[in-house]
Amino acid sequence: MKRTDLSMIMTEAHRFIKIAGLRLSEALKRAWANFKLVVRMRTEIVKFYFQKIDGSIREAYGTLSGKFIPAIAGTDNRKKNDTIQTYFDTEKQEWRSFKKLNLMY
Repeated sequence: MKRTDLSMIMTEAHRFIKIAGLRLSEALKRAWANFKLVVRMRTEIVKFYFQKIDGSIREAYGTLSGKFIPAIAGTDNRKKNDTIQTYFDTEKQEWRSFKKLNLMY
């Protein structure tokens, strides 16, 4: 655990408070859950759940590890969105995303 990791977690928690009006304890729980998920996805395929926009719960198997992701061609010049987490869905073999606030922990 690095000092920059803690800073990122606190920044994420502050963003959750600002966007959704969460209490600090709830915002920190969600920020930690997102951080732990990303750390695990960098090395392995992870099963996780998130709430879709229509309210249903989605079970996902995703990764961010280069071992499981096919080669990507081209460049990505799009503006980054800090409220969205992207991942490679190993069942659909496509890139997917979800709102970080909607992660079920």
